Amino acid sequence: MSWAGPEDVYLSTSLASYLDTNAVLEEACERVIVGDLYCDITLGLYIIRGENVVLIGELDLEREELPPHMTRVSEAEIKRAQKAEREATDLKGSMRKRMEFLDLD
Repeated sequence: MSWAGPEDVYLSTSLASYLDTNAVLEEACERVIVGDLYCDITLGLYIIRGENVVLIGELDLEREELPPHMTRVSEAEIKRAQKAEREATDLKGSMRKRMEFLDLD
């Protein structure tokens, strides 16, 4: 999920179509969530091609949308958590491949 404040969003529309609206986000952030951990990573200036835009809405930064059990961590910690989660998923996939001969279905 990425967001920027309402004063930081600029839209540009091509003359060919109003469906291809590009969005330029200034001071954009991305919230990365792994399990019960989360981190807001600053992206800076971010350009989104119009063909990838489905919905643009305003985010109320005053209202906390995360459950109370979520813990904010540093960028380094969230990257370690992402790596651990990816490795666990890879291990699970390789174990399934090894067990395919059992035909458990």
